[in-house]
This record gives sequence, structure tokens and C-alpha cells, in this order.
Amino acid sequence: MAGKLVIRMRTTSGEHLDVLIVGAGLSGIGVACHLERRCPDLSYAVLEARERIGGTWDLFRYPGVRSDSDMHTLGYSFAPWEDAEAIADGPAILRYISTTAQRYGVLEQVRRGRRVVAAEWSTDRAQWSVEVSTGDGGEPEHLTCGFLMMCTGYYRYDRGYTPEFPGAERFAGPVVHPQLWPEDLNYADRDVVVIGSGATAVTLVPALAATARHVTMLQRSPSYVLSVPGRDEMAERLRRRLPAMVAYQLVRWRNVAVMALLYQLSRRRPGLIKRLIRRGIERQLPAGYDIDTHFRPQYNPWDQRMCFVPDGDLFAALSSGAASIVTDRIETFTERGIRLRSGGELVADVIVTATGLQLLALGGIALTVDGRNVNLSESVAYKGMMLSGVPNFAFAMGYTNASWTLKADLSARYVCRVLNHMRHNRFRQCTPTLDEPEPDREPLINLASGYVLRSVNDFPAQGSRRPWRVHQNYAMDLLDFRLGGVEDGVLRFSPTTGDDRARARSAPPADQPALLGLPVDCEPSPDSPPEPSSPRLPPGRRLSV
Repeated sequence: MAGKLVIRMRTTSGEHLDVLIVGAGLSGIGVACHLERRCPDLSYAVLEARERIGGTWDLFRYPGVRSDSDMHTLGYSFAPWEDAEAIADGPAILRYISTTAQRYGVLEQVRRGRRVVAAEWSTDRAQWSVEVSTGDGGEPEHLTCGFLMMCTGYYRYDRGYTPEFPGAERFAGPVVHPQLWPEDLNYADRDVVVIGSGATAVTLVPALAATARHVTMLQRSPSYVLSVPGRDEMAERLRRRLPAMVAYQLVRWRNVAVMALLYQLSRRRPGLIKRLIRRGIERQLPAGYDIDTHFRPQYNPWDQRMCFVPDGDLFAALSSGAASIVTDRIETFTERGIRLRSGGELVADVIVTATGLQLLALGGIALTVDGRNVNLSESVAYKGMMLSGVPNFAFAMGYTNASWTLKADLSARYVCRVLNHMRHNRFRQCTPTLDEPEPDREPLINLASGYVLRSVNDFPAQGSRRPWRVHQNYAMDLLDFRLGGVEDGVLRFSPTTGDDRARARSAPPADQPALLGLPVDCEPSPDSPPEPSSPRLPPGRRLSV
């Protein structure tokens, strides 16, 4: 390897990184692991606004918090899920994220308590300038990077959505949103009303019912609820007979196929899926239960995301009498609970408002390109992961009809392909370019859920044709992201200048950042990534060649 080795030390201001990842949740840690495996010579950091990694799975602390997808698809493609539970609770998922981060050596690159406020792209310098708030009242930090990867999720972390309930101030007990669950909340031997019918509500009800006097799920309208096995017997058998990764991939693909089949049948034969769901519910509830009132939505399957309950725990709580469902509208809160439109009253000691999330695109970060503010609502998403007209930028966004990580994992690997392509060809910039005629626009998030409809216009749109169309299809995306050409005529690459090429022949000064388009001699084959145990520099140090 020709050239002089220059060690760049981490600094608190003015530091340059090849890649900056924003968010240390499931997606952000996944991107960092992919960089370690596929782009080991690129410098990077992960900025996390909170003091702990894990994102959603560290933030949500309400009783029973768990995944709404099986862990063989919610887990990373490169890190087998080996626990017995297929539908895992929050602490188990958090351990999985932390263990994976530790195994691949990315924890040392995570900087906690760092909130990105704004990012400005300069074409002349081919880099992002990023303003970072430290949260301690001190001066903001400023970093530069060659590529910016947003892994901030799609909702606000500081508060959830709670509608204005008439008379809420009259209620004598606590009113709690699950996103901000108090550690000292006492609900044992008390009457609890959970307002909502989505994934959070159907998770909370059986968990609270284990110790509460009684739990009532108050819903304005029903959701589709399916019972799934809490443990995957096939996965356990395969793990006993096959290597962990082989067993994991077999179960993963089986689950991908099952979910894809369920989704396609839901769209093409909704009546059939409705009947199958109803029969499943009938088998788990007492004879004569009013299924049509409480479990018959007015929309078709997958117009909104379905709710999955492991081993039918919600139905068990209803059957035992520990919990009940009321389908009605709220007239007003009272001192003792909630008065309904029908005239009845629900007496409660505690009210939980499982009424949804507040969406927030890209963490609310202000983006600027060459002095022009980026209006997200005017942008169109390229492959569901980059923005039209925004260079060297990507974001993680999961599927609406399958596990979030399936798409986030593909996006992370594709970003590595793009970065390696830029290094091999000495490009400095890649930009998804939307030519005329512009495709018809549709919402990026294709769900009719209330929390989506409230904010979907603040998000980028998707187009009506490839590569601007978001396909809710993992197999199709897998072929496109893995085998499709990087230079497709839409993602356009800009080469370095002659002066840049000349500088590539000699080592840059210690205070001058290396460009993405320069060092290529040590580039690993994307098909032969280094093992996580490959020797690395001490924390905060990276090599420039």
C-alpha cells in the first residue's frame, strides 16, 4: 500500500468524518455495523441525542413493551436472533442491539448527548457542515462529513400524541401516555382505562391486567388483531441441527414469505382475510362474544398496520374477565373516570392514553443545500432512502407491511455500495436527480392510520415509477438493492477535479480531511467483508491513506 499513513485524532469541533450517522437506535447501530464490515477504512461517528443507545427500545418503558414483528425479521441480517421468544420484549431487544454493537466494535464510535440541529451541504467543498447541540448549555459543536445518514426514526421522542379530551383537568387520578411512562406509577389493584386500539394498547392491556383490579380498553373503532406464537418451534428445531446463521436465515425467509403472502392476499382478497381473522378470534373468545362490535374494523386489512398478540394474550385477558373492551366515543372526562357518548361511565383510578405518536421527519433537522432550504414535502424519495436533489444523503425508513429492519438493513447495505463505488471511481458527490416529467406523487407512508394522516404531508413523497416508487416488497427490493446497478441514470455521480486527483497521489496534511473519492488501495470486496474481530485502531482514531 503506497503512501504515508496519517492518524487523525478525534476533536470536539471542526472534525471531519467520512460518514456521520444520526441516531443510535436499531437502524443507526445497524448502519454502523455495515460500515465496519464493508467500509472499514472510512471514518464515521454515530451521534445520539439521548444518553443511552437503543432508540425506541430504550425510550419505551411501559409494561409489556414488545416488538410488533417477529425477531427473525426485526433482527439484523448479519446477527442471528438466538433467544427462544419470537415476539420479544423491549429489554430483550435492547440487549440484542447492545450485544451486536459491542460485537462489531461500534460502541466506541457512538457519541451520546449529541443532538443534530442543522446540516448544510456545500457543493464546492463536497461536504456537509453539521451543527450539534450538546444539551449541556455549552457552545454547539460543528462537524463536517462527506456523507450524512439519518437514522432518527419517524416520530418525536419528547412526547406522543394525545388529543384534547374535554374535562381532562377534572379527573382526579393520573393520566399517562405510554411514551412517557412514570417509573413509580402504581396500578396494582386499581381500575385502569386504556384509550386506544393499536399495537401499544393491545400490548398494555394484558400486561396491566396481570396486577390491576380491572383493565378496560376503550376504543373509538376496532383494529385487526391476530394471535401469533410467542415462541417459534421451527426456529428452535433448526437451531439444534444447523449453524446459527443458516437456521436464522431459513426462519427469516419463511417469515418474510408468510408476511408477504398475508399482505398480498389482504390487498387482493380482503374478504377472505377478514373471514380468517374472525375465525381465529372466535376460537379464542367465549361463545357469544360481540366480535362484530369490538373486532370488526370498517377498513380493509393493511389499510392500517395489523396488531399481533403473542399466544393470544389479549384474548386470554378478555376471556378471564381481567380485561374488557368498550367500543364507544368519549363525551368528557369526569372526576371518577370517563363519560361515554352512549351515556355510560367508566370508573378509573388511572387513565392511559395509548393514542399514538407524533410523526417527525428526519428528527426535525434543518437541511440546506448550497444555501437553499430543503422543503421535505417538495422532495421525492429515491428508493425510499434518499432525497431528490440532496447530495450524499440517505435516511432509514422501514416497511409498513413488514419489519422495519428488513428495509433499513437493505438501505444500510446499499449506502455501503454507493460509498465503495464513489471511492473506487474517485467521485465526491452522488445526487438523486428528478428529471421531467415529474412522476405522480403519493404519500411516502401508505397507511390510513390517524397518526400517519396527521403528519404525512410533512414527509417526502414517493413517485409512481421506479426508482421513486416505494415497493412494500422485501424480495423485490433485495434484488434491486443487491444486484441493480448503482449508476442507474437517476443517482448521478460527480467526479473529483483535476486538482483533487493530484492530491490523491500524496497524503493529505493532518488537518485536511481525506475525501471519499481518494483512497481505494485497501478497499475490501463487498462480497468478502472482514470479520468483526479484524484489528482496528483505538477509539477515536482512523487511518487516512
